[in-house]
Amino acid sequence: MKKTLFILSILLSFSLAQVVMAAKTIKLGVVTKPGSAQNIVADKFKELVEKNSNGDYKVKIFHSKSIGNETEILQQIQMNTIQVGIITGGPYDTFTPIVRVINYPFLFKNSAQADTVLDGPLGQEILDELENAGFKGLSFSENGFRNLTNNKRAIKSDADVKGLKLRVMASLLHKSIWKSLGANPTPMPWPIYTELEQGVIDGQENPLWVMEVYKFYEIQKYMTMTRHVYSPHINVASMIWWKTLSAGDQEMIRKAMVDASVFQRKDNRDKNGARMALLKEKGMIIEENPDLASFRARVSGLKDMDLFKDPKVQTLLLKMLEATK
Repeated sequence: MKKTLFILSILLSFSLAQVVMAAKTIKLGVVTKPGSAQNIVADKFKELVEKNSNGDYKVKIFHSKSIGNETEILQQIQMNTIQVGIITGGPYDTFTPIVRVINYPFLFKNSAQADTVLDGPLGQEILDELENAGFKGLSFSENGFRNLTNNKRAIKSDADVKGLKLRVMASLLHKSIWKSLGANPTPMPWPIYTELEQGVIDGQENPLWVMEVYKFYEIQKYMTMTRHVYSPHINVASMIWWKTLSAGDQEMIRKAMVDASVFQRKDNRDKNGARMALLKEKGMIIEENPDLASFRARVSGLKDMDLFKDPKVQTLLLKMLEATK
């Protein structure tokens, strides 16, 4: 009897080992730490994929810059050493110019308008174009509307920006936006707490969740609600990997990312009121009604720059401007 039980135990262990070995692993890269906007998408995606595949797929999340900055994660996705990424829109700039249109300043009036455009045909054009750079575009989740913080002075109009040394993403467009506003934009990979704390840079620009999760209220005195760029995450898979999947698996994975994105966008927006209250409580001086007309006037000429000269990019930008006017 004992021998029979021993054999059954061995066989059960072997069967379980086979199941574990059979599970296919999706490596997912994010540059931010747990609790961040990107990570909320990643965690929900992992939950949905593992549930909807009945365990056939496992998702392993690499977070907190453990495998590199966002540009480096995108390079790894191109090579299929990482299969999926939740990446801020800006860093795609160096891979394909088409993404510049969604980072165009003051493009979207509000979140609902951003959803309508990005979840519609114009957003799909961007996702489709990413295939030429080696990425399968899956969905847009939300970083959010970007706001300016600094340690030098209160910013009420474009004139107050002059001379500020600001951290920006590795994006030609973002650099151009702040140059046109008179700042000294300095591309710098994430995270940047130490650089802000030590005064290497005067300020930065990011959505509200960043101020909370990364505790920028400890090291930044002033915030201005510029909402100058609506910043989505563009969630992608490796085209090399994507082509190896069955049509059924492709649809399951795509739908999981879309559903995770919708979940995260609502979650992010629901928390913004509490974030504003927290930042005020922590002592940040917040300019809620800056002279946005002065900012818009200074950046209005960007659409005529070389950044948008590519015919495909210019055509899509004009469509976007028409859809959001």
